[in-house]
Amino acid sequence: MPSTPQHSVRQVLALSAPIGLAFIPLGMALGFLVVHAGLAWWWAPVFAAVIYAGSLEFLMVHLAATAAPIATVALTSFVVNSRHVFYALSFPLQRVKSVLGKVYSTYTLSDEAYAVGVSPEARTWTTRPILLMQLCFHLLWVTGATVGGLVGEALPIERLVGLDFALTALFIVLAIDAYRQRPDRVTAVAAALCAIGAWVVVPGQMLVCAFAAFTAVLLVRMMVQRWADRG
Repeated sequence: MPSTPQHSVRQVLALSAPIGLAFIPLGMALGFLVVHAGLAWWWAPVFAAVIYAGSLEFLMVHLAATAAPIATVALTSFVVNSRHVFYALSFPLQRVKSVLGKVYSTYTLSDEAYAVGVSPEARTWTTRPILLMQLCFHLLWVTGATVGGLVGEALPIERLVGLDFALTALFIVLAIDAYRQRPDRVTAVAAALCAIGAWVVVPGQMLVCAFAAFTAVLLVRMMVQRWADRG
C-alpha cells in the first residue's frame, strides 16, 4: 500500500540523517576557516544561521576577512546562489501550506534539502516533514560551524589543507546518489558536457552558464519528446 502523507519524526530523520550528519564535519570546516581567516569564532554560527548557503559561506569568509565592497559581495552571492532558481522549479514548495512555512522553506532551500525533498521516498511529504527535514539540516549546519569555530579558536593550526574541497565532495556524492535513484545516461552526459563547456568558454561565470545551458538542453529534449509522442 502507498504511504500516507502522515510521517513520523523517525521516518523523516531516517531519510535525512545520512546527508544531515555530513553537515557536522562540513560546518566544522567552515568554522575552522572563519577562525583562521582572522575573524572571531562567533562569526561561524552567524554565517551558518543567517547566510546558510554552503559554498557561498566559504567564499564569504574571504570576502568578510578582506572587507570586500558591497557590490562584490552582492555579485558573488547572485552568481553562486543563482542555481536555486532552477531548484525552485521542481522543489515541492506547493506542499508546504502556511505562508511562514513557505518563507522558511524557501530561505533554507539547499542542495541537500532539494536532494531529499525530490527523492521518491519523500514524494508524499507535506508541510511538517518537509519543514522538519530543512530545520534539521539548518540546525546541524549551525552546530557544526559553532563546534568548528570553538575548536579552531582553542587549537590554532598554521595551515588547513583540503577543507575547501569538503563541500565539493558532498556535491559529488549527492550527484551519484541522484543518478542511482534516476539512472539517465543522456541527462548525466548532457550535464557533464554543459559543465565542461562552461568551464572552457566562460570559466569566470561557469556555474550560471552551465545551469543555463543545461536548462536549455532539458527544454529542447522535452520539446523533442513531445513532438515524438504526437507523431
